[in-house]
Amino acid sequence: MSTQNEHIVIDGPNLVHGGTSEVDHNVHPNDRDRHGADDALHGHAHHEPHFIFKYIFSQDHKYIAKQFLITGMVWAIIGALMSVFFRLQLGWPDKNFAILETFLGHWAKGGKLSPEFYYALVTMHGTILIFFVLTAGLSGTFANFLIPLQVGARDMASPFMNMLSYWFFFTASVVMFCSLFVQTGPASGGWTSYPPLSAIREASLGSGTGMDLWLIAMALFVVSTLLGGLNYVSTVLNMRTKGMSMTRLPLTVWALFFTAIIGILSFPVLLSGFVLLIFDRNFGTSFYLSEIFINGRALPHVGGSPILYQHLFWFLGHPEVYIIMLPGMGIASEILSTNSRKPIFGYFAMVISLVGITVLSFLVWAHHMFVSGMSPFLGSIFVLMTLLIAVPSAVKTFNWLTTIWRGKLRFNVPMMFAIGFVSMFISGGLTGIFLGNSALDIHLHDTYFVIAHFHLVMGVSAFMGMFAGIYHWFPKMFGRQMNNTLGYIHFWLTFIGAYLIFWPMHYEGIAGMPRRYFDYSAWESFKQFESLNSFISICAIVTFFAQLIFLVNFFASIWKGKKVTDPNPWGSTTLEWTTPIKPGHGNWPGEIPTVYRWAYDYKDDGNGNDFVPQNVPLREGEEAH
Repeated sequence: MSTQNEHIVIDGPNLVHGGTSEVDHNVHPNDRDRHGADDALHGHAHHEPHFIFKYIFSQDHKYIAKQFLITGMVWAIIGALMSVFFRLQLGWPDKNFAILETFLGHWAKGGKLSPEFYYALVTMHGTILIFFVLTAGLSGTFANFLIPLQVGARDMASPFMNMLSYWFFFTASVVMFCSLFVQTGPASGGWTSYPPLSAIREASLGSGTGMDLWLIAMALFVVSTLLGGLNYVSTVLNMRTKGMSMTRLPLTVWALFFTAIIGILSFPVLLSGFVLLIFDRNFGTSFYLSEIFINGRALPHVGGSPILYQHLFWFLGHPEVYIIMLPGMGIASEILSTNSRKPIFGYFAMVISLVGITVLSFLVWAHHMFVSGMSPFLGSIFVLMTLLIAVPSAVKTFNWLTTIWRGKLRFNVPMMFAIGFVSMFISGGLTGIFLGNSALDIHLHDTYFVIAHFHLVMGVSAFMGMFAGIYHWFPKMFGRQMNNTLGYIHFWLTFIGAYLIFWPMHYEGIAGMPRRYFDYSAWESFKQFESLNSFISICAIVTFFAQLIFLVNFFASIWKGKKVTDPNPWGSTTLEWTTPIKPGHGNWPGEIPTVYRWAYDYKDDGNGNDFVPQNVPLREGEEAH
């Protein structure tokens, strides 16, 4: 049976519909796209799009991925520089540093940080790195870049909505950046912005206009995340090429798919918490406030509870850990398999573990609230769930180790960062078992032990996954290679530096050293860590400058890097390497390849290669995976 159906012609940043032809009604949706690409090849494509629509308001998923990446890199430098500033204060609390006054002005008169601005720096550092870098920068980059290429699609399900997701993120970035320059300073209630500190303007300087801008920026950020997440899920479910069943998807796509699902389900809850906080701040409501006194004056707020905000925040806050971690898990799986020249071990177990992490991530949020006065019985339930979520994480870890066991390992730069990801994930994850125990958490809560734990397992390991992905897919993004020597230097300085920064903090935390304190020198019990704090600060500064090596390597390689001559430089099996070296909009110039096999066929192909791409038909007598 055939019917009239429209062609799709590639026109700059848009997939433009127009014209009709006789086509089979049962043709796969992406097969219809192929006819449009053929038309483009035969001279029916329109003129080259204007610079603004090609590079700025682009609807090409690959350019949008680069926009997320470079915006995230700008934020990463800002957020990391903030940590250098407050580490100077923590490492040498009795010293003055002229550089602080140069950068921060009246917030660091005489080269000494003011206490108010110290808390603002800590707040903005956490907000920027967790949300604007490791959520938008990581997921926004690799979900946009990899999903259409690896599932065999011309673009996202909705290129226009994809463009909007970036521009909502960019608008949120502008608002957040502006908050750094208001007279009373940026938000300073901690990256969690707990009330009543965040809900009452008079509470501190950072509870004023800076907090309003923080809330507006975060609301815009949530909109961006939801637009992107809906697009990613729709693309994976509906835009796969012929033969690309769900069980043939690369683990990167599976990880980004579940990341999007977690974001879609959890970020609206955070948005509701922010809206209620805005109401408490500006419209006299009492969702989070009750019986508050300032300078002996009773405020008219009665009946609210700050614990409600904690529940709303952490219902996002713990799934957020896996929104940050899952993309790194998928990237590491891909790179470890590619550079071990072995199929990924336990593919289905890896997928099921992703399902387990996704479900359990919504059932553990109150382990952040063991000291909030909750029922001990309820606490024991969350202890159980917290320990259970370690099981799928352990499955993934054992499968990664088994994948590289006796493999033909290639220790290139992406592989080093992927191994670094696994190392950081194991080290930081094991300390989570301590914090997941409600009895132990009473002592360790809000100490440096917590800082060490989540920076290793969520911060540094996620950065390791991000760097691995950038080095691995840089040839496909820009058609050039990054400098290997600079890449190895970047890896070793980052890897060693991260352990030297955060491993000693575990011992400080066990000794009871609290986080968020501006100056520890007034406490005799913490003076013993004076030299250790200085050492940590030195390591933090060196590690920060190591990231500048990456920046130089990244931007110099875009224009000066060695040109890629092989469309598949790593010898990978997934579909993105079947495109031209620098794919245009639409990705494949002719038909989209048909998939015949799973994503990890690393074996002898009969022609002297040790891998078989997904688009290679099965040989006679060969069984599909």
